[in-house]
Amino acid sequence: MHEVRIMQGVLDRAIVRAKDEGAQHIRLVQMRVGGASGVMPDSLEVAFDVAKKGTIAEDAKLQVEHVPLVCYCSNCNSEFHPINELCECPECYQPYCEIRQGKEFEIAFLEVS
Repeated sequence: MHEVRIMQGVLDRAIVRAKDEGAQHIRLVQMRVGGASGVMPDSLEVAFDVAKKGTIAEDAKLQVEHVPLVCYCSNCNSEFHPINELCECPECYQPYCEIRQGKEFEIAFLEVS
């Protein structure tokens, strides 16, 4: 499960930021995770519980905001939520449209003390 390695990197960055701000504990990590980020959102909670052990985030909670996939078709000049992995336009059926939203994988908010 590569999510543990990914979450370890997220926590490493969060811990550095928290310590830079003079914090002793991280209480909450809020993340934004897109449907095209390549990360399994359901696995993040388990990975977070593994990665936080023995750190200043040991008692922290994880909140994940799921960011839906939004694509853009330059042929139709329209945005849409794709129905398949090709991001095919539902109007003109052009495949491989531009992904405008849904690749996010970021820390949105930290609650520290």
